[in-house]
Amino acid sequence: MARVAAMVSAASGAAPPLIALTGVRKRYGGGSSGQPETEVLHGIDLEIRAGEFVAIVGQSGSGKSTLMNLLGGLDRPSAGHYRFEGRDVASLSPDALARLRREAFGFVFQGYHLIASETARENVELPALYAGLPPPARAQRAQALLARLGLADRAGHRPHQLSGGQQQRVAIARALMNGGRVLLADEPTGALDSASGAEVMALLHQLADEGHTIVLITHDRGVAEQARRVVEIRDGRIVADGPGPGAASSTSAGAAAAGGTQAAAAPTSPGSPGPARPWHADLGEAARAAWRGMGRNRLRTGLTLLGIVIGVASVIVMLAVGEGARQRVVQQMGTLGTTIMYLGGSAPAEGGPPGRITDEDLSAIAGLPDVAHVMPVIGDPIPVRRGRLERQVYVFAAEWFMPRVHQWPLAQGRFYTEAEDRALTPLVVLGHRAKAHFFPGDPDPRGRQLLIGDSPFEVIGTLAERGAESGAQSYDDMVFIPYRAGRARVYRVQTQPDYTVVAAASPQQVAPAEAAIRRLLLARHGRADFEISNAAARLQAEAQTRRSMTMMLGLIAAVSLVVGGIGVMNVMLMTVRERLREIGIRMAVGARQRDVQRQFLTEAVLLTLAGGVAGVLAGGITGAVLVASGVPVVFSVRAMAGAFACALATGLVFGWAPARSASRLDPVVALAGD
Repeated sequence: MARVAAMVSAASGAAPPLIALTGVRKRYGGGSSGQPETEVLHGIDLEIRAGEFVAIVGQSGSGKSTLMNLLGGLDRPSAGHYRFEGRDVASLSPDALARLRREAFGFVFQGYHLIASETARENVELPALYAGLPPPARAQRAQALLARLGLADRAGHRPHQLSGGQQQRVAIARALMNGGRVLLADEPTGALDSASGAEVMALLHQLADEGHTIVLITHDRGVAEQARRVVEIRDGRIVADGPGPGAASSTSAGAAAAGGTQAAAAPTSPGSPGPARPWHADLGEAARAAWRGMGRNRLRTGLTLLGIVIGVASVIVMLAVGEGARQRVVQQMGTLGTTIMYLGGSAPAEGGPPGRITDEDLSAIAGLPDVAHVMPVIGDPIPVRRGRLERQVYVFAAEWFMPRVHQWPLAQGRFYTEAEDRALTPLVVLGHRAKAHFFPGDPDPRGRQLLIGDSPFEVIGTLAERGAESGAQSYDDMVFIPYRAGRARVYRVQTQPDYTVVAAASPQQVAPAEAAIRRLLLARHGRADFEISNAAARLQAEAQTRRSMTMMLGLIAAVSLVVGGIGVMNVMLMTVRERLREIGIRMAVGARQRDVQRQFLTEAVLLTLAGGVAGVLAGGITGAVLVASGVPVVFSVRAMAGAFACALATGLVFGWAPARSASRLDPVVALAGD
């Protein structure tokens, strides 16, 4: 063994060893694992210099694959030291180890370990992807390597379209993508026929002649003897280390190694994780790989998408239906007055005569900043006649702005004006049903006369249909006359209004307006001989109830979105389990933990992104169908954007845990996965 070391040292120009193992041991189990401790490697001492072609031979279970995993940075020794270019590999962080694998090592496995969904060229590009090489340069180099290995016309084929020998050549090209200073070949001919195996060995010899350091792991002594140095391992110990049949040419090979290795790849400093790449640098590649991953199991992906689609569409439709119902209620309540209060005199609690609301009181109230309108009202059932037709009708005497206060549109004609009210002009506007009572079959009663009490009034318009409020007499049966004309011509003995309608400036100012009116009247009257009925508060409470119902509908719909998110997590966990070997391959060629995490997180987000887009479309179509069916629906851009954003957030939240578990996998365990 000393003679061999001397020969190698002479051939290598007395350069320090590229790889040096001292007392390396590897144990599995023990500690908190609950498994019995097993030692696979027992104090391995090994040096490999740049440019050597070394075969490590041994039977199954001898520890040679474990030794290869340690040499390639896929695993760490339990004891002893492994130095690469003089630096202890055991001290490297996971990202620094990934960089070492990416820039110093190339792996050639017995099972090829190609990613099934990627083409031959894309498999070859993989190490350069994680090295940050731009896409055009990656593609050009990968194509050149495939052409060199006779696979130029197979670059677009996927692994299942290639023979075993072709797949192994693709694996060799991948190992050379970043330079391949050290090629670790684990049983590279084990799954090949003799002709393909001879081709692969010829390639390894050619690469060794070019200066690449080759470490060949095999159980076949005939294959091992083609190397220039043969190390035999048995039961986790090196039992022999000597020259192979190719050692006679090792001097010339060593001379080639000095220059060839430098040409193969730039020197690598294993102590740092390498330059940081921007997070978006490989986002397109991650999205492409994620899309292909989703396509592997279309049925499962489709069912998961269905959960997201239903969740997003439900949120959009439920909120739209709730908002439509709320706005309809608000519109209906608007006609009843969401800012209205009713004011009248009453007997004080301490006793005494009922209070009277005077015109001076009303003028003072109208001057309050929170009050928009003050409208005194007189109303009683009065005989109303037209020809021989007579009915007892509630005659509503109010100010000219009554339609504005009650948000009550006209169906026909016009309402009386302030000037006409002050001039005591005898005009009347009919409720919807009052018109039908007095002018059946007459589409336009304007200009006709009605006798109200004993005074004639001219019809000038008709109000839109309104209905009754809380079981009271229907407003549509009433007729409406000017307040001053009513006092002068109909209600002559009436000295004060029956009640006064006070409209606040806005729904938010109702409570302040009520408080201000109370303070004002208490100051003027000296006692609480009045009563304020806040109709707006009741209407606003009903609106708030509708708003709460909308919120509840939205929350119920959001539950379905969460259920869809749980489906995403379940699918991603299954995906990680099914793609263990792919994860191991990516780690072996230099993917960092965050690269793997980004890959699977991108897949989860892409899944929910597709579901979110489809959900928005489905929600829009469903809403259109509901609108066509007469259901009040009001779409909110904010709700649609919120549902879409929630879908993306669902992908991030529920995809993070599976992505993190994938990134934390042991490369050796992942490579052994099915």
